[in-house]
Amino acid sequence: MELAKEIYKEFEDIVGANNISDDPVILETYVTPMAQSQHHMGPVYGVTTPPGVAVLMPGNTEEVQSIIKLCNKYRIKYKASSTFWTSRGNISDDYAITLDMRRMDRILEINEKNQYAVIEPYVIGATLQAEVMKVGLNTSIIGAGSSCSPLASACANGGPSPFALYGGLLRENLIAFEWVMPNGEIFRSGSLGSGLGWFCDDGPGPGLRGLMMAGSGSMGAMGVFTKCAIKLFPWPGSPDFPTEGIVPAYKAVPTPFIKGHTVAWPTWETYANGLYRIWDGDICGYYSHRQYTMFGRDLKAAMIKILTDPTRTLSDLEELLKDPELKRRNEEMTRDFQLILAGMTQRDIDWQEKVLDKILSETGGWKASLMEEPDIRDWSLLFLLRLGHKNLNFVFAGGYEGGFGIVGIPDYSCPKVEIATEFKRKWEQEHDSIAAAGGDCMMGGMGGFGGGGTTAWESFTHFDSGDRKSVEGTYQYFETSSKFGIENDLGAMERMYSISRRDDGYGVSKEDQEKKTSASPQPLVYEYQWKIREFLDPNYLGDAYYVTLEPKI
Repeated sequence: MELAKEIYKEFEDIVGANNISDDPVILETYVTPMAQSQHHMGPVYGVTTPPGVAVLMPGNTEEVQSIIKLCNKYRIKYKASSTFWTSRGNISDDYAITLDMRRMDRILEINEKNQYAVIEPYVIGATLQAEVMKVGLNTSIIGAGSSCSPLASACANGGPSPFALYGGLLRENLIAFEWVMPNGEIFRSGSLGSGLGWFCDDGPGPGLRGLMMAGSGSMGAMGVFTKCAIKLFPWPGSPDFPTEGIVPAYKAVPTPFIKGHTVAWPTWETYANGLYRIWDGDICGYYSHRQYTMFGRDLKAAMIKILTDPTRTLSDLEELLKDPELKRRNEEMTRDFQLILAGMTQRDIDWQEKVLDKILSETGGWKASLMEEPDIRDWSLLFLLRLGHKNLNFVFAGGYEGGFGIVGIPDYSCPKVEIATEFKRKWEQEHDSIAAAGGDCMMGGMGGFGGGGTTAWESFTHFDSGDRKSVEGTYQYFETSSKFGIENDLGAMERMYSISRRDDGYGVSKEDQEKKTSASPQPLVYEYQWKIREFLDPNYLGDAYYVTLEPKI
């Protein structure tokens, strides 16, 4: 399918000849293999998202508005994406255009006094963080890493954050925003809509953030967000965040007001008790996340030794696993998570350290000895505070996927981790399609909503996306694990977007989606979303990531 020349010319007149292309070679660079993000088909199958008919790179809000109006005129589907993290950022139909937002990459304002920043879509977390640290501030970065767009996370695609306990989730930190709605109209929220700046989103009454964001966002299916203001929080470290070391074992230069630890407990019950005490203890929990178990319960200590030693490679893994002392220290971290404390003064950080020590003593916990070694401690600080190592998601075999998805208070979630672990461990022992990492690859945030409240657990599964046997075995594993997860209240993250995109890369049909939404425990939610879409996007130019159910009455 091609775009008519006269229509192409109209788009070209909006963005300029250098910022539009329908060249098949260029369009091919905007497809995503269905190897990750809930589909697991792998490059060996040659299955990708569709290339569409053109890609455009708008440079400002007015160009975005003109593009969307033209799409409505000619009934052309579209999708805007910043960094294209997984297939959620790609179009779902043949007669569709991709909006690549990379030209809109400016930090428009850093308001030091009122602690917020105004950004465009292609500003990534690493860039925003580096700039706001210069004035003693920081920003939440989602678990997907610092290469992702904070605007996308705040306005359109959710994402939990290890910084949530202290700094809040990005969707909670969203202040005013600018939105080119699906009908082509520009909406400016709160104080911005009144010409008073970016400091406030909603006034009294119902908030509009629920309409455009809610829990996980519309994922590019409801117009384009072109600017937003993000709340920031204090950074007591050095303005330039100095680092040292040899690639890839870079580490943070120690700073007196920031301390990082890996804390652990002997049972899940004591783990939960310790977590509650940390939440209640008024120590800040600047960063709280179970990070390194993504490598696997049995492998994480060996992987940390490899990653902190520039002379080692993955080929050293088997040798390290035979080291009895390293095995002992790995067992110390069976039920662990990473915690960073940040003090505004020396007395503050000293007090927090004493409180943490008291909590650990009274709940039977400890600080993992391996992670207290200076080189490993400082490497971990850089890893956690910058979240710039997302390539390691793919480290074992080139493919990974998150599964299950346990969410809840510690008393509820912690015991379920072991249920999921035993299921996955048994599969690893009986099949050779996924990495045998010890069953427990559960990682996720240990707190949220500004002070505690919840935990989130995502089970990493590592597979070879270039090997047909591994891909087919992984697909079968996820078919089985998603059913097990639903039956045992563990979640089914590995299939959560099958409601929006088929295995062949295209969007699901209205009929297929409504079979699932009508069977939902709360179908009324999707009926309300149908009404919202009918109002804002009557031509249905978004895609099935905005999940709906047409009311029967």
